[in-house]
Amino acid sequence: MNFKKATDELLASVTLADLAGALGVSVQAVRQARAAEGTTAHRSPPGDWEKSVAKLAKRQAAHYQRLADRL
Repeated sequence: MNFKKATDELLASVTLADLAGALGVSVQAVRQARAAEGTTAHRSPPGDWEKSVAKLAKRQAAHYQRLADRL
């Protein structure tokens, strides 16, 4: 693995689109749920969001563990 590939892998991140897909909602719904409470843009987060966020976090952690193992 070269420097470019390793750093590309290191800088990979979860996008709003990834999160929206895991939650089964639109990117706009994620943005609204992340808006500051009390603002007109704020909406409640999707139900059962914790499980989806945990799954994405575990996937990302596994990604970084594989990278570390390869280096």
